[in-house]
Amino acid sequence: MIQSVDRALRILTVLQGGHRLSLGEIAQRLDLPPSTVHGIVRTLLVHRMIVQEHDSGQYRLGPAVLTLGNVYLDTLELRSRVAPWAEDLARRSGLAVRTAVAMAEDVVVVHHEPRPDGSRQMPEVGIVIPAHASALGKAILAFDEEAAEGLLDGGVLGSMTGETMTDARALRKQLDQVRVTGIAEEVEEAVLGECGLAAVLSDRLGGAVGAMGLVAPTSDWPVAASVVASLRTAARSVSRELGATSWPPVGHAPRASEMGTRRRRPRPA
Repeated sequence: MIQSVDRALRILTVLQGGHRLSLGEIAQRLDLPPSTVHGIVRTLLVHRMIVQEHDSGQYRLGPAVLTLGNVYLDTLELRSRVAPWAEDLARRSGLAVRTAVAMAEDVVVVHHEPRPDGSRQMPEVGIVIPAHASALGKAILAFDEEAAEGLLDGGVLGSMTGETMTDARALRKQLDQVRVTGIAEEVEEAVLGECGLAAVLSDRLGGAVGAMGLVAPTSDWPVAASVVASLRTAARSVSRELGATSWPPVGHAPRASEMGTRRRRPRPA
């Protein structure tokens, strides 16, 4: 590993999510001397990977990062394959459709098909969600053994809401079920009032290259069995277009019972 490159990437990482930080704050978060951070920051400024605000003097991500992100999206075959199926799935279900790929212990949304009800909705491409707290992440983790073990053996799973799955053993059981069905779910684990159902996407190598999922308000949960079937069909079709020979991956066949139709577990008083 080249140390200077690693440090530069870590600086970009701490600035993600719209963070604005001073030089001292960046150095503190990375546990590095300010003098070391200063030299790397000056280099990133030249290449417009970060910019410095004139009024506050704080640093934030720059336009070059967006350019690289757009290039990545434009060359991502998964995104181009998913787009027509996601549009059809949104129309059939009346729900928003997200497609995501793995990024370390998180997933990042690479395609977003809004609800087809004409309401005003924020674009979600680029949002990052902890893998263990999202249906999209669980769908990927179930078929990525290395990523799953790295996450589950890493200690305590972070909590985003009171419903977030933080017990590693319980999460392992969920992933076992996902390996059979190819479908994962979450109920208010990432955002209160929001539930998710996701299906793994595979390619010719037989692994998980991503996941596509439906986002439903808690008031509309559980979703109908026909909606789950539509999601399964879309995921299978996208995977086939990517060269997969079976779905779910590694030859598992879906069970007769549909996921996503169980009732919400009661909240403690």
